[in-house]
Amino acid sequence: MREIVLDTETTGLDPLKGDRIVEIGCVELFNHISSGKTFQVYLNPERDMPTEAAMVHGLTDEFLADKPVFAERVDDFLTFIADAPLVIHNASFDMNFINAELTRCGYRRLSMDRAVDTVIIARKMFPGAPASLDALCKRFDVDASNRTLHGALLDAQLLAEVYLELRGGRQPDLQMISAEAELSVEQQIVSRERRAPRPHAANDDELSRHEEFLAKLKNPLWKKIQT
Repeated sequence: MREIVLDTETTGLDPLKGDRIVEIGCVELFNHISSGKTFQVYLNPERDMPTEAAMVHGLTDEFLADKPVFAERVDDFLTFIADAPLVIHNASFDMNFINAELTRCGYRRLSMDRAVDTVIIARKMFPGAPASLDALCKRFDVDASNRTLHGALLDAQLLAEVYLELRGGRQPDLQMISAEAELSVEQQIVSRERRAPRPHAANDDELSRHEEFLAKLKNPLWKKIQT
């Protein structure tokens, strides 16, 4: 099963008030394991960068000035995600921003049904516990020491590791090992050398001694079976 872990960085909190996406980061998963393929792009938001937002992700007006606008990379983005489910931490936030950008370019919006929200999964697994990405990295011992600032690709890579743990850790690997072990046993059984059947019929002497033994028993069961 192909899935895409996705994260965005933005100029603020509300696309309806003019906030825009400034970075998209995606990580491809197959059966909950990273394939190594990623998609990352910085985007010119076509507006100023608020100081509060720049303090979160470190992306400034000067840095983004020569970057492409969303409309120039939208096709590359849509090609990468294709029709895969989108694994997102706090999915409504990122999906609202992506759909606002798609609408602005005249593209169809992405359905929320595609989103797998890891915040919801974490809150169901650990009721009452913090469900931020930092908190989940600490819970699952995922190394987030490089996360001095938010970054869409870095956060997507961290989320991919967290998502694997939320889905049961490295169970897929264990299942593969188990299947290989079972196959090995079957191969051993199939290749085992067959032995000729051993003689099992009693000779006359053994039958005579058996009759003498039965004569010493009161109502022996063996006689009842024979009759």
